Amino acid sequence: MFDIDIDVGNRDQLLKLIRHTPASINRDGHITKHNTGIYVNPIPANPLTGLSNIPYEQAEELGYIKLDILNVHVYNQIKDPAHLDKLVATEPVWDLLHDRDFVSNLIHVNAHYDLLQKHFPDTMDKLAMVLALIRPSKRYLIGRTWRQINEEIWLKPTEGYYFKRSHATSYALLVMVHMNLMSEFAD
Repeated sequence: MFDIDIDVGNRDQLLKLIRHTPASINRDGHITKHNTGIYVNPIPANPLTGLSNIPYEQAEELGYIKLDILNVHVYNQIKDPAHLDKLVATEPVWDLLHDRDFVSNLIHVNAHYDLLQKHFPDTMDKLAMVLALIRPSKRYLIGRTWRQINEEIWLKPTEGYYFKRSHATSYALLVMVHMNLMSEFAD
């Protein structure tokens, strides 16, 4: 049971290029369009709305794979694959995370300046842990040592929203790329 998240600079441009059926969701007993989900594999669809006849929760149980196509503005600043490779390979200037104005413009952590100061990340792994700390089921770890956080942060909770390590690491890499882009534009 899973879906696939795909981050793109312009969701609408991508959707023009691929045949798809928008996913549906049951909200308070009403079937409506899912914010980001689509199916590229055949799935029954309502001929009037064009939406999947099967809400995504049930579609997942039936084996349909939903793609969540997400707009990520950072990718609009990437010039080409070589530019992205360079940004990924460059260690960011971690001390920029002490600058409140810099953080306020940084994707995924812009509202978490105080947490970044309490648990200052200086590696991708630590940044991934900070991103996981933001999620409700792991907030109880805030204020603990890095060692204590590392022992529990990736354990699956019994309830509540959390990040798996792979998701948090992907987001951390995106934050690092954004840090490097912001540094490029400042030069």
